[in-house]
Amino acid sequence: QVQLVESGGGLVQPGGSLRLSCAASGSIFSISVMGWYRQAPGKQREFVATITSGGSINYTDSVKGRFTISRDNAKHTVYLQMNSLKPEDTAVYYCNAYIRETPLRGTIGYWGQGTQVTVSS
Repeated sequence: QVQLVESGGGLVQPGGSLRLSCAASGSIFSISVMGWYRQAPGKQREFVATITSGGSINYTDSVKGRFTISRDNAKHTVYLQMNSLKPEDTAVYYCNAYIRETPLRGTIGYWGQGTQVTVSS
């Protein structure tokens, strides 16, 4: 049973920083893409950033220059360093990972339970 567990959310003032972590555990043969998505109240879930096992990275335009995604392949963990936070960054942040549990199985997408990030003075 594969699980993704996020941590690091919280309340921060505008201009502040937070670092999110997401660790995958269970039966894992390989992980291809890991990423972060977010969902604000009353809005659809949206893409924030992704990183491949080879280190290729993509960001949504609104976070470029402020957020940094990284991963530790040995620990099956992805991070999101968020700087210069704005009130519009307030959302539940979800971790996503495409995982192959055995060499013979296909890749399956998994989601974490979400962690709340609130940017407010």
